[in-house]
Amino acid sequence: MPTAILRRTVAQLFMIPLPGPVLDRPSRDFLAEHPPGGVVLFKRNVRSAAQLRRLTDAVHELGAGVRPLVALDHEGGRVHRLPRPFTHFPPAAIIGARDDARLAQAVGRAMGRELRAAGIDLDFAPVLDVFSNPRNRVIGDRAFGSVPERVARLGIALASGLARAGVLACGKHFPGHGASVGDSHFVLPRVRRSRRALAATDLVPFVRAIAGGIPALMTAHVVYPALDPRRPATLSRTICQDLLRRRLGFRGVLFSDDLEMNAVASRTTPAERAIQALLAGCDILLVCQSIETARAAMEGVEQAVENGRIPPERIATALGRIADLRRLGDERPAAHPGTALRWPAHARLARRLAAA
Repeated sequence: MPTAILRRTVAQLFMIPLPGPVLDRPSRDFLAEHPPGGVVLFKRNVRSAAQLRRLTDAVHELGAGVRPLVALDHEGGRVHRLPRPFTHFPPAAIIGARDDARLAQAVGRAMGRELRAAGIDLDFAPVLDVFSNPRNRVIGDRAFGSVPERVARLGIALASGLARAGVLACGKHFPGHGASVGDSHFVLPRVRRSRRALAATDLVPFVRAIAGGIPALMTAHVVYPALDPRRPATLSRTICQDLLRRRLGFRGVLFSDDLEMNAVASRTTPAERAIQALLAGCDILLVCQSIETARAAMEGVEQAVENGRIPPERIATALGRIADLRRLGDERPAAHPGTALRWPAHARLARRLAAA
C-alpha cells in the first residue's frame, strides 16, 4: 500500500483532540495530512454555542472525501462540557431515581437536539455501568443506579432519545466500570467478580443495549481477572472479541476509552497501546489530549500494518464498521442550519428533574 494511502487509512481508525476553540493552522495541517475518523471535543474547545457550531463546521469541511465524526462526552451532571444556552441536565442518578423510561428518552432527545444543532454527531453516552460499589467515585451518580434492569431500561431509553434527535449514542464502559474502586484516569482498577456475578450484574445493561441495536460501545480500562487476568478490557481480545462479539453478538463500532489515561498510558508507548487495542478488537482509538500522541500512535499502527503484525483484514473490518456507523448518522435527521441556539423547554425539563 502506498505510504500516503496507508497514512490516510490508518488515520480513519482514530478519534483525536484539538488544542483550543478554533481550528488553528497546525491542527488544520495535521487533519489534512492524517484525516481522522473523528474529533473529540472538550471544555477547552468551547466558548459559546455559535463558536462551537463554527468549529464543527470547519472540522466537517476538512474530511478528505470522508466527513469526520465530531464527538463529545455529554452525560449531564458532572460530565458536562457546554456553556449556556446549552441545558445542564442533572446526573443520570437523578433520572434513575424517577425510574421513568419516557422521561429518560425525553432527556436524551433534548440533549440530542442541542448537540445536533451545534454539529455534534456522536455522544459518549449513556453510561451503562451498574453502580454496585459505594466506594466507586469515578462512576457514582453518572450511573442510573444499582439495579441492572433499571440501568438497562433507562440507558436504552436515553440512547433512543439521542437517536431520534439525530445523534449517535455510544454506551460505556464495557464490560462495566461500576464495581471498581480506582479511577482509570490515574490507576488501573481491577474488578474481582466471578463470571457469574459479572453476567448477573455488570453485563446486563450491555446485553440489553446490544439487543436494542445500540450502534457503538466504549471499553473500560479495567482488569477483570475472571475474564482476562492480565489485560484491561481495552487491550483484551478475550473481552472485546470472544465475549463482546462472539458471545453477545455486538456488531457495532467499539471505541477504546482514551489511550492517554494512566491506566494504560503508564505501561506502554502510544504506538504499542494503539496496536494492542486494535488487535484486541477496538475499531476506533480515542486519543483525547495530544495531537503529538495521536501522531505517534498512528505511525506505530502504520508500521504494524506494513510489517504484518496487524493483519489487513483487521483494518478492513474496523473500517467497514466505522463506515456503517457514519452511514447511520447520515440517515438521521439533520439540524436546520438556521436553528436558534436556545431551548427554554429543555431548561424547564432540567429544572423539573432537579427539583424532584
